[in-house]
Amino acid sequence: MTGAVRRPGPGRWAGAGHDDAWLAEVARGASADAGGVPVELLGDYLPLLAEAAVTGRRPRRGELDAVGALGRRAAEQGVSAGRAVQLYLSAARRLWQQSPQLARATDSEVVRAAAEAVLHVVDAAVATLAEGFAVARRELVRREEALRRELVDDLLRGDSDLGGLVERAEPFGLDLARVHQVALAAPRRRLPDTDAAISALEAVIFDRLGDRDVLVATKEGLLVVIAPADSVAADRAVGGAPVADLGRLMHAELDRLPRGRPWQVAVGRPHPGLYGIARSYEEAREALTMAQRLHADTAVVDAHDLLIYRVLLRDQPAMVDLVRAVLSPLSRSRGGAEPLLDTLDAYFATGGVSTEAARRLHVSVRTVTYRLARVRSLTGHDPTDPGDRFTLQAAVFGARALDWPAQPLPGPAS
Repeated sequence: MTGAVRRPGPGRWAGAGHDDAWLAEVARGASADAGGVPVELLGDYLPLLAEAAVTGRRPRRGELDAVGALGRRAAEQGVSAGRAVQLYLSAARRLWQQSPQLARATDSEVVRAAAEAVLHVVDAAVATLAEGFAVARRELVRREEALRRELVDDLLRGDSDLGGLVERAEPFGLDLARVHQVALAAPRRRLPDTDAAISALEAVIFDRLGDRDVLVATKEGLLVVIAPADSVAADRAVGGAPVADLGRLMHAELDRLPRGRPWQVAVGRPHPGLYGIARSYEEAREALTMAQRLHADTAVVDAHDLLIYRVLLRDQPAMVDLVRAVLSPLSRSRGGAEPLLDTLDAYFATGGVSTEAARRLHVSVRTVTYRLARVRSLTGHDPTDPGDRFTLQAAVFGARALDWPAQPLPGPAS
């Protein structure tokens, strides 16, 4: 440490040396003020302040770099930026109040010069500390994001080592023994930046469900949420509320965003354990794909509601045969099969009420009646007859699931 700086007037200080004991006391007090932040994060900051108060020396680049390294260490130790800054400001305040040299100073010019020098050190040190903290936080976030994406990928795939996944899931607060469900959100078009959507979902879901046992990530252009579900929700409801509540919660928040609308959310059913997460994900993905094939504009799709399609498509060759045998004659209609399929779809969806079907299709009731008659003449199946209705409706389900007539039926040409 340098010697005394000679200043005008009787208030000249005796020397620049400082007693480590009182600096240690200042450090302990500042640590307590900041909620117990480790005193080691101060490094050589207090000697820098003490020397600046006596000699007016400004910190060197290497000394500030050391402070930046302490900021990075604070971030890595989980100390908040506010607490770290509070530690440094409290240390400066306490040093100014307890400095023996300042206590003996009587020259106001000397005190002002000391204050200016100390404030310069505080300003430079706090700015460097915050910069180091921010750099470390960005690195930690990137590293955590990469680990989270890898964890989500392995959870959704369902074929990874259970012991390894349990260990990797623990830092994220995920208890793989619980019952979980997976929800997928698809934007209207691919988002250039998903950070805003992820942040919005995390805010509302963490507020509602807590930040434990919830993961929000992206996969193949979709937003993925893995969330806990009550174990009694393995059927249809949780406390009387549909299990798709997670989907409605997600959709309501995503719909507030300026980009991505209209969003469509698909929710898988709750299942227990590690493999239950992969199963719920497959259900949500199938539900989303099926809703898109059916051109359904439903905002929230519950995988439970589409179980009939999974049953029908389990024997795809039989479904192809049904569609070909029952509906392929519709292709001979002058407008093609699509208008007649749309009419059957709307007619069955409204419980066989022609007026409501006409309203949904934005056509007249007479047009609906004509098209139903055309279906009867082409296929030999009467949509208004209870005996024929099941066959026609199952065939329409199959056609939508197979994306016919937009796509040719598998196997022999239709």
